[in-house]
Amino acid sequence: MEIKSDAKIQKDVLQEMHWDSRVDETDVGVEVDDGIVTLTGTVDSYAKRIAAQEAAHRVAGVLDVANDLEVRVPGKGRLTDTEIAREVRDSLQWNVFVDDAKIASTVHDGYVTLEGTVDSLHARDEAGSAVRALAGVRAVINRVTVAETAIDAAQVRTAIEKALKRRAETSAHGVHVSIDDHAVVLEGRVPSWTEKQTILDAAGHTRGISRIVDHVNIVPLSETKLTH
Repeated sequence: MEIKSDAKIQKDVLQEMHWDSRVDETDVGVEVDDGIVTLTGTVDSYAKRIAAQEAAHRVAGVLDVANDLEVRVPGKGRLTDTEIAREVRDSLQWNVFVDDAKIASTVHDGYVTLEGTVDSLHARDEAGSAVRALAGVRAVINRVTVAETAIDAAQVRTAIEKALKRRAETSAHGVHVSIDDHAVVLEGRVPSWTEKQTILDAAGHTRGISRIVDHVNIVPLSETKLTH
């Protein structure tokens, strides 16, 4: 398999954004240097900023994404911080995967800060996802922490390894899982961002894990073959 040039990656990223209905590719500048994509420009919502980032990561050959997109909410009819705060509270209450009573939010100039303690990293991320698409939100600062409960390191490691095999069997064999206090340490190589996200998601569902130490590198299959 031929290694993609930066020009080819740039073209594919722009096409992926054109395909993604959440993104207006005309708002986004794309630069590529050795597989590292930099996004520049201005979008009108935080959700679109994240959508552009996700679209870039989906493209084969992309190693990292630097998201320099600026969010500028249109001034006319712009929501007040109080109105945004009400939207945030409603969104947290409506999300069945979030215990909104455990999460407090602060809104300043469209920047939403979430704080509190939940049972898993997945619940933490779910809270952030619940509010990032709301009108008027310029950014989400997620300071929600995960409660550290007593865990059996061996059982947690086994559970995560089984989840990896269920979700990404080919990659699971190349990823080493270890437990350091209440942190999951993941090391190894995978061929794509999608498979890496599958692995991180599997680890994030584990109760009692307060953080993930991510040492998983993306190495395209074509480059892996060239090193052997």
